[in-house]
Order: sequence, then structure tokens, then C-alpha cells
Amino acid sequence: MGLMETIAENRIRTALEEGFFSDLPGKGKPLNLDDDSSVPEDLRLSFKVLKNAGCLPIEMELHKQIYNLRQMLTAAIDESTRKELRRELNYLQLKESISRKR
Repeated sequence: MGLMETIAENRIRTALEEGFFSDLPGKGKPLNLDDDSSVPEDLRLSFKVLKNAGCLPIEMELHKQIYNLRQMLTAAIDESTRKELRRELNYLQLKESISRKR
């Protein structure tokens, strides 16, 4: 965890201990994850079709592939397979790093 993440975690933990989050509106109620009010009106139908088809945003698909490769690498026994998985994992991590910098 980087320095900024550590600072953020500490501040959140302090705020929790001091009770800043104890009486927020909507506390105890489920989140509305289907709220599309922040999506431009002309894109809502397209986004809904993609969501219903199970399509993820490019960034999430890449993160999912990296996660799956890590799981496969942990389970792999054969060294040649592990080498190939490491190479693919390194490639995807590089791709993710480049896309984050944009």
C-alpha cells in the first residue's frame, strides 16, 4: 500500500472512531447500484444493453484477467506453464499501468 492509501485509511479509521459516519442519510439501507443519473441520457440505453449482455468496461475486464492469471499461476505446477503465465501476467500488468497513466 502506498503512502497516499495509508494516509487515507488512517483518516477514514479516525473518522469512524470519532463517529462521523454514524448518522448519515440512508444508513442501513441498500445502495441503489442501478442509478444511472450520472450517465448522459443519450448513452443510457447503450450502457444498459452492454450491462445486460455481461460486458465489462475495458479497465474492469483487464483487472479480471489479471486476477484470473494470478489464481492460475498459484495453482500451476509445471514450470513451463508458470513461466508462460508469468509472461502473460507481466504483459497485462504493463498494459494496465499504461492505461492508468493516460
